[in-house]
Amino acid sequence: MEIYLDNAATTKIDSSVLDEINNFSKNYANPSSQYKIAISTRELIEEARKKIADYINADPEEIIFTSGATESNNFALKGLALANPKKKHIITSEIEHPSIIQTCKTLEKQGYQVDYIKVNEEGIVDIEKIKQKIRSDTLVVSIMHVNNEIGTIQPIEHIAAICKQKSIYFHTDAVQSFRKLGIDVKEKEIDLMSVSGHKINAPKGIGILYIKMGTRIKSIINGGEQEFKLRAGTENTIGIIALSKAIEIEQQRENILELREHMTNKLLKIKGTRLNGSKEDRIYNNINVSFYGIEGESLMLLLDEDDIFVSTGSACSSHSLEASHVLKAINVPELYVHGSIRLTLSNDTTKEQIDIVVEKIKEKVDKLRQLSPFKLEE
Repeated sequence: MEIYLDNAATTKIDSSVLDEINNFSKNYANPSSQYKIAISTRELIEEARKKIADYINADPEEIIFTSGATESNNFALKGLALANPKKKHIITSEIEHPSIIQTCKTLEKQGYQVDYIKVNEEGIVDIEKIKQKIRSDTLVVSIMHVNNEIGTIQPIEHIAAICKQKSIYFHTDAVQSFRKLGIDVKEKEIDLMSVSGHKINAPKGIGILYIKMGTRIKSIINGGEQEFKLRAGTENTIGIIALSKAIEIEQQRENILELREHMTNKLLKIKGTRLNGSKEDRIYNNINVSFYGIEGESLMLLLDEDDIFVSTGSACSSHSLEASHVLKAINVPELYVHGSIRLTLSNDTTKEQIDIVVEKIKEKVDKLRQLSPFKLEE
């Protein structure tokens, strides 16, 4: 039996979404063409755009389809920078996704100054520090809604309110919160928001960037007039339709939360185990734990042999041997920081699976500790 617990990295395509994709073959025409089968394809895109816009309380013209959240994050920061050349200061946090951190590093090489705001030991960003760092030339504050590694939920509505008061753009990477937490972009006063389809049971290669009407932003992909002249290239029509279907999938929040609590409590009974991130301000499907004195990657590979699939952190930096920048930022002790795994649950997760996984983790941790030079003190 395969047990998949890496839903923060990607989710399987839901059967209802697959049905939608399979029924789509007749709509093959390029939606920018002018004949009737192309026009019908364009109409499907615009219906999907309106459906997604309604879901987040936006206008359809504020939804820009992209290839995914990495592109959306790049577009948000670089597009704002291109359109507002006198604003040379950016504020973000030290635990953002690599697509934000590395985009900021690129902009720093182009003369921008970036402040990376520290977080506390639960992974919550310091709002007062954000307020203190705002300058007359601050372009944007970019803070993720939910951290992809430790599941911490940031108080984005409070940060957005500060930005609005100071007439500064606020962007949020909502990849891990979209469809899990309600996001009304008007109520939360969000200016730009990134979303990725493959995190919510749609295919890979489709995402959105919500851009509030009136935002000064320029395209970073040129060569066509698609997406209101903001994102050139023939639209990923199948992906767009699939994404609009995926927002209908009901998230079994209470059941998943109950399973997560059950699993967390059992894991923490293993000696030398710690939970990383906030216990309370945490997305309901995320568990990130560290085991003293072992390598998380070794544990992941041993579980893989038993068809149990977990991760050691961000899939986007999984080939790096560096300790997680997120775990370092929340001061996870040295002999725990390399021994972390992330388990993210879904609608398909069962209590039987969780009990099996916990037993297997305990077995593998015991095995690795026998080989480790770092002995756990009783």
